[in-house]
Amino acid sequence: MRAVTQQTFGEPWDVLDVEDVPTPDPGAGEARVRTLLSPIHNHDLWTIRGSYGFKPELPARTGSEAVGVIDALGEGVENLTVGQRVATGGVFGAWAEYFIAPAAGLIPVDQDAADEVAAQLVSMPFSTIALLDWLDLDEGDWIIQNAANGAVGRMLAQLAPTRGINVLGLVRRDEGVAELDAQGITGVVSTESAEWQDRVAEVTGGAKIVAGIDSVGGEASNQVLSQLGEDATLVIFGAMAGGTMALNSGAIIFKNVTIKGFWGSRVMGDLAPQRRGELFTELLTRVADGTLSLTAEATYAFDQVREAAQANFVPGRRGKILLRP
Repeated sequence: MRAVTQQTFGEPWDVLDVEDVPTPDPGAGEARVRTLLSPIHNHDLWTIRGSYGFKPELPARTGSEAVGVIDALGEGVENLTVGQRVATGGVFGAWAEYFIAPAAGLIPVDQDAADEVAAQLVSMPFSTIALLDWLDLDEGDWIIQNAANGAVGRMLAQLAPTRGINVLGLVRRDEGVAELDAQGITGVVSTESAEWQDRVAEVTGGAKIVAGIDSVGGEASNQVLSQLGEDATLVIFGAMAGGTMALNSGAIIFKNVTIKGFWGSRVMGDLAPQRRGELFTELLTRVADGTLSLTAEATYAFDQVREAAQANFVPGRRGKILLRP
């Protein structure tokens, strides 16, 4: 089979290639899935760079989420059938014509769900709803996030109001406000304007912001921090601009701000199975009722994986970049 591989760590557009590799066989409790579509996530690209919490042994395959069709079942697998369309996240090596996944982690996909939606149903949406749950907010609370036009930013803006939580989103370009408004997402402020902090106060009505989500790093971290109220929490979700944050120590000290990191894999692993099931049910409900929209920007073939990785960072992207065999 053909699979995306890397021989060394580095920028994805420099180190990724497509190679012929042996087709794997499923072991007990596993299934082999024929890949239909797989999204590119930021954590996939950080893994390729060697800067993520999980660092694979080289040479390595990559990709962590996909929708596909079950091609073979290992011993002891029940309640799944060959030919069934399924989605999964948290696997490794999904950017291949076939991949192996624990059968228990495969989610049957409704026939009405498009491949473009099913391919991105698990990893980012579940991380987002787990983040919202982990924050343990009260109805009526305000939170602020940067990268509001990113995948997680859009989903948080859609999911939080269903729990009565208000979201203020920051984007770096004025055009980003209109892009999100077209998707029905309001309460967004562009930091391109010198008066952006005044605009934040207008949107919130001066209400205290109790939590901030930083997915960017650099000076953007301090922009979020500057808007937090006393005893607030700053959550570090990602670092698109690099691993260093510029934070005003005075704001942290005098506002008594708590800073926490959020790694979805760890948080979700700590969830009790019952709570995990409840959150996934809530997520599926929001997809079904149209509250949560999962959009795709473009689809690239495996042979275009370097180009696809670069497209992930193009300003103004409105949906996920997807890969197909």
